[in-house]
Amino acid sequence: MKKLAVVVITLNEERNIARCLASVQSIADEIIVLDAFSTDKTGEICASYNAQFVQRAWEGYAATKNYLNSLVTCDYILSLDADEALSQDLITEIQQAKAAGLAGSYNVNRLTNYCGKWIYHSGWFPDIKPRLFPKEGSYWSGEYVHEVLITPEPAHHTFKAVVEHYSYYSYVDHRARADKYSLLTAKKFFMAGKKVGFLKPYISAIGRFIAMYLLKKGFLDGWMGFKIAQISAQSNVVKYKELIRLHRENTH
Repeated sequence: MKKLAVVVITLNEERNIARCLASVQSIADEIIVLDAFSTDKTGEICASYNAQFVQRAWEGYAATKNYLNSLVTCDYILSLDADEALSQDLITEIQQAKAAGLAGSYNVNRLTNYCGKWIYHSGWFPDIKPRLFPKEGSYWSGEYVHEVLITPEPAHHTFKAVVEHYSYYSYVDHRARADKYSLLTAKKFFMAGKKVGFLKPYISAIGRFIAMYLLKKGFLDGWMGFKIAQISAQSNVVKYKELIRLHRENTH
């Protein structure tokens, strides 16, 4: 039977990491957490779940995950975020896949819990991600944000059960993280030479809200669906305003 390592990157994840690690105990032959020098109890919690805890300065998502993968001694890797946990049904599916013999790479489907509510619309579900893959020949690509997993061959299997994603505990948390990713994306666009007009932030925001709340049926998620669409639209304003600012300040 091919062995499976579970890997997680962390920074001050004491709120989430126990749930994540508890969910993988029955399927992991090895657990490695790569931490960017947390100042909370993340390290103590990881130790209590028999995880190898390594600390290293942050180098960006792809570079950090690639270093983490290099520490693995197993044949296969399951990459999780600290705010994710395997559902019981997914644990069973992975156990069955291991018993049958892992082959190729596998997708998971994330179901997001937003401020206490499971989100089934708004463009957030289904949320298919490649997460279980062979160590040999696999790596993460992407310089700033939204890293992409490159595997020797495309994933041919998607597990039916979900990964539970406990994304945001408050609207403030959502807005802060959305703006963080928007600034990183603006930097990525700037480095690629992308330019936009001064109306782009607002046109893009309106289009984003309509797409998420109406076209992707966010209204079926109730008030949470409205907040998701609203904050996502606001983050588009931040992203394109930052891109405009970068070009303005670097062309003089």
